[in-house]
Amino acid sequence: MTYQAAPKPMLDRVRIPADLRNFSQGQLEQLASELRQETIEAVSITGGHLGASLGVIELTVAVHAVFDTPDDRLIWDVGHQAYPHKILTGRRDRIRTLRQGGGLSGFTRRSESEYDPFGAAHSSTSISAGLGMAVGRDLKGDGNHVIAVIGDGAMSAGMAYEAMNNAGAMKSKLIVILNDNDMSIAPPVGAMSAYLSRLFSSRSYVNLRQLAAQVTKRLPAPMERAARRAEEYARGLLTGGTLFEELGFYYVGPIDGHNLDHLLPVMRHIRDSDRTGPWLLHVVTKKGKGYTPAEESADKYHGVSKFNVVTGEQTKAPPGPPTYTKVFAESLIAEAEADPRVVAVTAAMPAGTGLDAFAKRFPDRCFDVGIAEQHAVTFAAGLATEGFKPFVAIYSTFLQRAYDQVVHDVAIQNLPVRLAMDRAGLVGADGATHAGSFDIAYLGCLPNMVLMAAADEAELSHMVATAAAHDGGPIALRYPRGEGTGVAREARGSVLPIGKGRVLREGSSIAILSYGTRLAEAMKAADALAARGFSTTVADARFAKPLDTDLVRNLARNHAVMLTIEEGSIGGFGSFVMHDLAHAGLLDGATKFRPLTLPDRYIDHDKPEKQHDQAGMTARHMVAAALGALGVDDTAEAAQPSRA
Repeated sequence: MTYQAAPKPMLDRVRIPADLRNFSQGQLEQLASELRQETIEAVSITGGHLGASLGVIELTVAVHAVFDTPDDRLIWDVGHQAYPHKILTGRRDRIRTLRQGGGLSGFTRRSESEYDPFGAAHSSTSISAGLGMAVGRDLKGDGNHVIAVIGDGAMSAGMAYEAMNNAGAMKSKLIVILNDNDMSIAPPVGAMSAYLSRLFSSRSYVNLRQLAAQVTKRLPAPMERAARRAEEYARGLLTGGTLFEELGFYYVGPIDGHNLDHLLPVMRHIRDSDRTGPWLLHVVTKKGKGYTPAEESADKYHGVSKFNVVTGEQTKAPPGPPTYTKVFAESLIAEAEADPRVVAVTAAMPAGTGLDAFAKRFPDRCFDVGIAEQHAVTFAAGLATEGFKPFVAIYSTFLQRAYDQVVHDVAIQNLPVRLAMDRAGLVGADGATHAGSFDIAYLGCLPNMVLMAAADEAELSHMVATAAAHDGGPIALRYPRGEGTGVAREARGSVLPIGKGRVLREGSSIAILSYGTRLAEAMKAADALAARGFSTTVADARFAKPLDTDLVRNLARNHAVMLTIEEGSIGGFGSFVMHDLAHAGLLDGATKFRPLTLPDRYIDHDKPEKQHDQAGMTARHMVAAALGALGVDDTAEAAQPSRA
């Protein structure tokens, strides 16, 4: 069935958010309906985070209609729900470039628009950033508002509470909107809740409360404390906000986040209040709101590929090899079936890391700790002290948030925690914020740490088995997003000898030592070099730490040129190899060494193959590096007698 886009007369009138401030409530409701449809149509073409964006349509309209953005700072936590915000802030004409090469980011981005005051793609940063902006405003003597929108899932992270604790002790006016889209916090909402929210946020009530506070301060200390607590708990019983009140926030809610009749007056009360200090407005929304396929989806269409607007059916890629994520999950299940001590930990990403499959098989041995990577690592360290074999499955960039715990709670104590780092290397449409560029460098510098990188699916299975068998200390394995190479693999991997690589092709002139999934490109480079008459060795390091020094030194001794290739930043595998060769005196002679790493810049979202080309990670780049080291002009090189 062909979908015909409906006209959007109200949305067509919006160039920037200021245009909303002349609309009636009825016009804003029509605008919200049109904005929802525009969002659905755009994401059906680009793919992306649909459910979260549909859940904040009315909230987005209300905030921009009430507050004077961009002078009033609006921060979206994570930013994956900001597609409607982008449409209303002058980017509608580019919304169908979302997550495409050269197009709009899938998250908020300071360089993209003045309406994005803070870039985000990881969670739970909005309150901290907002408080910094609010304090900066006060120091400058300005009068603008700062609004942070944070989801209830993001509130599971300790950083959010650290920020709230700090904000509650200060006098800066900060408005936090808690978007509760899983009903995990809120009691039922309705007319009574909306009435109380309007009442408690009204200027008269706030002034009365402040007057009462001044009066009670004149009472003896015990009576003053009792009166204050009585008022707070009375409000808490009615609204559910006791926790936030205890943290120093003025709590309002919960209210229906899809009802502009509730949202607009409460936001105006908060905007116009003279009360200093932080506010928390609690709104309840529904992921996927207004689009039946998304509402009925178990994950509320969190992340979608291109889809048919009428049916909701997502475009399926042609059948291919299994993803590395799936291979990891199947391999871990195989280990858990053989050893009851194997357990799994994830930080609110069971589907993204494949542990949803593990949880179905072993529900009592899989632990989702919420968006709390720091806790996940130390929790796993505690499990390790009790003789268990914890696998912590976290995206490479998310593990960065738990670095202190990896150092102090795991590595220093030499505890056998297994770190499984998904999304290692470039990740396509999610861009630089999700690209695992740094884990080789930031883990490789830690004593006691073993580092592995899988070249293909079979190697990943072996490395999961190796990690399960390794009880001598922490061990980490990295693997990329996307499909594998299609190699055959056994139902359960084999344990690899720690610190030993493998040679896949023997040559005599050039050596390419690969760490991770660039191995297939290294083999292509070897073919291209062979066609030019250069005999090439290709080896798979498998381990960055401990380094296979025998392999590394033999390659350097027996080849005129040696390349390393890794999908990671400078300071990683290539640096480890150079250190070893330098100490062995093997960089003092004729061997020419060239390390290929990701460039010293962030690579924007694009198709993975284009990102790899931009990063210099392809066979073509390896050939050019090798020939350049030999002083051969690649463009003029003709078939020469073999150097073999």
